[in-house]
Amino acid sequence: MELSVGGHITEVGPPQRRMVMAALAVEVGRPVSVATLIDRVWDADPPDAARRAVHAHIAMIRRVCKQTTDRGAQPLRLVRRSGGYVLDADPEQVDVHRFRQLVDRAQEAEQTDDTKASLLREAFGLWRGEPLSGLQGQWAARMRETWQRQRVDAVVGWARVELRRGDTDAVIGPLADLVAEYPLVEPLAEMLMRTLHDAGRSAEALDRYATVRRRLAEELGAEPGPALRTVHQAILRGHRPLAAGPRPAGASSRPVTAPGTSPQLRPSPEPRLSPEPRPSAKRQPSETPAQLPVAVRGFTGRDEEMNRLVSILDATRGESPAVVISAVSGMAGVGKTALAVHWARQVESAFPDGQLYVNLRGFDPRGSVVTPTEAVRGFLDAFGVHPDRIPPGLEAQVGLYRSLLAGRRVLVVLDNAVDEQQVRPLLPGAAGCMALVTSRNRLTGLAVSEGAHMLSVDVLGPGAARDVLAERIGTDRLTAEPDAVRDIVVRCAGLPLALAVVAARADALPHRPLSTLVRELREERNRLDALDAGESASQVRAAFSWSYRALSPGAARLFRLLGLHPGPDTGLAAVAALAGCPPQEARELLSELTRGHLLSEHAPGRYTFHDLLRVYAGELVAEQDDARIRRAALQRMFHHYLHTARAADALVTPQPNPVSLPTARRGANVEKPVDYDRALAWFTAEWAVLLEVLRQAPEGFEGHVWRLTAVLTTYLDRNGYWQALEDAGRRALAAARLHHDRAGQACAHRSLGLALDRLRHPDPAREHYAQALELFAGLGSDAGQARTYQHLARLSGTQGDRRQALEHARRSLRHYRAAGDRAGQSAALNHIGWQLAHLGDHHQALTHCEQGLALAQVAGDVNGLAHTWDSLGYIHRQLGQDQRAVECYRQAAELFHATGERNHEARCLTCLGDCYHSTHQPAPAQETWAQALAITDELGLAEDELLRKEIHQRLLR
Repeated sequence: MELSVGGHITEVGPPQRRMVMAALAVEVGRPVSVATLIDRVWDADPPDAARRAVHAHIAMIRRVCKQTTDRGAQPLRLVRRSGGYVLDADPEQVDVHRFRQLVDRAQEAEQTDDTKASLLREAFGLWRGEPLSGLQGQWAARMRETWQRQRVDAVVGWARVELRRGDTDAVIGPLADLVAEYPLVEPLAEMLMRTLHDAGRSAEALDRYATVRRRLAEELGAEPGPALRTVHQAILRGHRPLAAGPRPAGASSRPVTAPGTSPQLRPSPEPRLSPEPRPSAKRQPSETPAQLPVAVRGFTGRDEEMNRLVSILDATRGESPAVVISAVSGMAGVGKTALAVHWARQVESAFPDGQLYVNLRGFDPRGSVVTPTEAVRGFLDAFGVHPDRIPPGLEAQVGLYRSLLAGRRVLVVLDNAVDEQQVRPLLPGAAGCMALVTSRNRLTGLAVSEGAHMLSVDVLGPGAARDVLAERIGTDRLTAEPDAVRDIVVRCAGLPLALAVVAARADALPHRPLSTLVRELREERNRLDALDAGESASQVRAAFSWSYRALSPGAARLFRLLGLHPGPDTGLAAVAALAGCPPQEARELLSELTRGHLLSEHAPGRYTFHDLLRVYAGELVAEQDDARIRRAALQRMFHHYLHTARAADALVTPQPNPVSLPTARRGANVEKPVDYDRALAWFTAEWAVLLEVLRQAPEGFEGHVWRLTAVLTTYLDRNGYWQALEDAGRRALAAARLHHDRAGQACAHRSLGLALDRLRHPDPAREHYAQALELFAGLGSDAGQARTYQHLARLSGTQGDRRQALEHARRSLRHYRAAGDRAGQSAALNHIGWQLAHLGDHHQALTHCEQGLALAQVAGDVNGLAHTWDSLGYIHRQLGQDQRAVECYRQAAELFHATGERNHEARCLTCLGDCYHSTHQPAPAQETWAQALAITDELGLAEDELLRKEIHQRLLR
């Protein structure tokens, strides 16, 4: 991994930094997440400080890129974008991409052999030893293997070109060197044998074969492959083997032979060939089945899936000793059949002996599922087998069916399968054939026992969805009503069936504005009615119902109850609470729903609905489950979230929360995180869900709303979700006022004041704090008053009124002591020390902060420890004790990183870098400032702009 500028090598840095640079360069122009960088640098065992180290490397790489550009080289920038960091450069600046581009150009049909040879020679000139030399880890090893394989393939292609040009001398030396480097790669040995034979050096070619054969036997216990053996036999018999070249589309896969001669090599681009299938017996045209349905009109938006299927076919053509199976799965209406048929039509020429198709009707609303016996009989009829030749019994018929496929290249499309048992008897067993299976269920059993390639089909993105509409109703109507089109795309949620239904309605009424359809779709309760084209096969509701009716009673009940969940996703424990069943039972039911694509597990242990399926589930639960059942399920869910959030909050902030909770309902399945990290992880996974719970709480759950807001406040505050906290606070206040709940109003005022405080609205924040204090005082809540005075202390300090801040902090301390809250006392003592330090009384400040540190350690308050160590770093620096300040800031930075308070971590690291600089440690200072800059860049907060500029100035010292 090197960076060359004007012919001179620029040092990137130590191995880990070179690895980060390599990971970015490989993905040039595309964002790479921090998690991906960590995985590529440290594999599965990253250190605790991995994220911080990556940010430091990013900052230093950014400096190197800037210096490179400043020196007049081509622009090279490292920028932060949604999804990660992007190396913004021309791909041709990266040698591996330049290599691929040259090879791709050489493969273009219109290029002459002279041009191809020149392009490939230029590509090989980019190779200078082992790729990513000196870099360790699984990712680097995978890249080396991939690139070396590409190099070998390209060299073989180049040799073919040179042989066609008659320049054998140019080929022998490079091939011999590469064979010495990769002695077990048969295509290289094959090509070298051809070249030596063409150059009149047949004895050397035969020696090469003997050497390769011996090495394969000794190291792999294998014999040479058929291609290498064929070349060997041709040389022994004095024949000139044909140079392998690309096979034309639709060409026969049989060996090319001439009467009275030995077999010659068939044209093939594949590096290793398997034995040929037997030639097909001569058949009448009627005996070549062509059963594929008509391709879907306006098919678009599935390039990735199409390419995946093509790559499966290309990678296995001629190599597999058995049938290749691809199982395409996806939810109802997502376009599995359209994809399968469109792809099958595109590759018909690769299966000249026929294409079989059957709709197995696995989820037919009438229950008329096609049995394997019926399907096999249909295939036998398609081959023109006389009824007298068809044996009785499924097993015998399957045997005849597979015998007919032997030696043929046939594509078998098994559409809409219900399970593996329905599919297995229909799979061909001959090389050269391929089965393509679609199902709403993931047929993982085929992958396990038959080695099937699995492909899941998801909903379309906005651009592809718009393309579907354009193909069906024309671009003019889309251009005329762009707002309506955007709304249709959103409301159809990327589901091709839904888009097709809307397009069909629009096409039937060409003079009707699209906006009229939008009005229907905007009413969610009517959305499925609006997506109804009148026929059973095109009804979205009907399509969903087919899958729903195939569920077991327990899974069907869970599907309906999930219609009550607000989303956007849910975990196993909450599902168990909603259903009122043990987690293990819920897990089994969830597996059934995901297999049927009525639910998707978008992340391990996290489940989500497609938007239209959520509407459908909501309809079902309203129709089939009475109000008592629905309310009981909601109560269990609310109690699950409320009590689990309270347990997590107690670990995140070990200060008593001035909120009393009702007893958890039976079946609420309350989780109790065992430590700080797990509590934080729970909040991280669930906070967005909790906000939706608050937003969508039905009437009668007002008490849950303000209580849940109260226990969620600390997490939202510490992670900067202040706008969300304001919204939650206003909902909580409205809910508490509705029932004249003074405790609820007090907590809501505190949460709302804190949100407005953080959002830089000090005056309204102070008003809410004042109302909270009045209500807490009336309730006799020392804990409530203590936390509110703590907020006021920080607010006054931020506004520069240090003495008022000191008074608020002292009042906070008194109330925390009255409440017996050690963690709270620690926080108050730290606030007092911080304000005293800024008032110049550093020795008193030190005393208070050291007392606070001791209490935080006893209470196990990680957040309190972080802030107090930070205060101590500042105080020691003011006292001229820079080395002691370094130790304090180090402790604080590590704890801020652990608690996820990135903004505080960046500011603390900036101060730590200043201390290193003051103690004449320039390298650690630069590294630490770089880490701080990387964090501020990642956060992108407007309020950190001044800090970013200050860090930049420090780095330029």
